[in-house]
Amino acid sequence: MEFSFEILILLFFVAIIAGWVDAIAGGGGLITIPVLILAGLSPTAALATNKLQGSAGTLTASLYFIKKKTVNLKEIKLAIIATFIGSVIGSWVVLKIDAQTLIVLLPILLISMGLYFLFSPHISDEDRKGKLTVVFFALLACPLLGFYDGFFGPGTGSFMALAFVILLGYSLPNATANSKILNFVSNISSLLYFVLYGDVYWSIGVIMIGGQFIGAIIGAKMILEKGSLVIKPVVASVCFLMSANILLKTYW
Repeated sequence: MEFSFEILILLFFVAIIAGWVDAIAGGGGLITIPVLILAGLSPTAALATNKLQGSAGTLTASLYFIKKKTVNLKEIKLAIIATFIGSVIGSWVVLKIDAQTLIVLLPILLISMGLYFLFSPHISDEDRKGKLTVVFFALLACPLLGFYDGFFGPGTGSFMALAFVILLGYSLPNATANSKILNFVSNISSLLYFVLYGDVYWSIGVIMIGGQFIGAIIGAKMILEKGSLVIKPVVASVCFLMSANILLKTYW
């Protein structure tokens, strides 16, 4: 397929917005996938191309947080490995069983999480005492988080940030920064699958990667500068929008 210059410019700016949303809350695919389909891609090609450009945005935000020393890779090394393993297993399992039950429950989980982000006194810019050590967090929580992303995916970034807040006592900016690392890792197995077997539109993907880079940098800077003031409303909005999107697709 050939795309007009206007369409490519539109996709570039859409990727900027999606990269900003992804860096702060995740869920940028809510924006990019419908636009890619409207641009003429099949749903399968839109998913594959979205995974390529979205992973680049998550990587950009991750590298920014590493550069700013917000994330300690040595501390979460075991969490990274466990998340990747969980994601690989989740991607395999989704091919074997029906995910319909999860689709029914997910809107309830997302709405609950959005409300928790908005109103919980534990969601703040201050670190607290965690319920688990980093090692137990890696062994218990990270395989499940990776599995969920490989198995289904919507809201993974927000689920990961919430896990860091509740289980490790991280401040919301610190939790969001660390969740980007794990989210990128969990995306790798899906991305490899799409690159090998999916219908990736590389020309569009490369252009959107440029937009993702800009949006992710802007979002990552806002996380460190504004903290929960910007993270809370964006995460809650994304959770509510994802819930509405799933409900409409399932029952409309």
